[in-house]
Amino acid sequence: MFFPSFTFRAGGELPPILTKEEEERNVKLWEDGDLSARNELIEHNLRLVAHIANKYNRGSDGEDLISIGTIGLIKAVSTYRADKGRLATYASRCIENEILMYLRQNKKRQNDISLQEGVGVDKEGNEVTLEEKLADEGRSVEETTALKLRVERLYKLMRERLTPRELAIVTQRYGLNGEREKTQREIAAAMGISRSYVSRIETKALGKLKDI
Repeated sequence: MFFPSFTFRAGGELPPILTKEEEERNVKLWEDGDLSARNELIEHNLRLVAHIANKYNRGSDGEDLISIGTIGLIKAVSTYRADKGRLATYASRCIENEILMYLRQNKKRQNDISLQEGVGVDKEGNEVTLEEKLADEGRSVEETTALKLRVERLYKLMRERLTPRELAIVTQRYGLNGEREKTQREIAAAMGISRSYVSRIETKALGKLKDI
């Protein structure tokens, strides 16, 4: 997976959609391992992210949806190959799935604190609820509710403080937001970077969160 530093035109305008010929050329280059071509495919499909995020925008979480949708786009382009059909169709599904998962796990109802809400997955890929996570720790209902609020606050601050790359790595490393917990080596292989680079990014991200 690759997290480019996106560039925008004057006034924050998103890059234009690639022509069919430009897209096919970049897809072929990316299939041959050209990371700059992958960067181009991601940047020039940001309009697709904005379009899908707008469909699910409830008025107060637009920026969050853009960030989450962009992660979906990055995953889509990183795993796309020409035999999977049109890139826009494939990416749309990935973006939408990422946003829907985010919306399911980040309900905005302030008074709806559910112990049955998933907080991650175990090593077998099964969802783990907050109740199960705390079952052997002897916490009271009041302590559990307070912890749940802290977890929700942590997710919110992570999205505010971390870059998309840092957010994705921390989320995957610790099995947050429905992700399976992964090793640095697994993440490095998926992103096409070294394990030591993943470690540096993770350390930097955790440094940003250490005071919350």
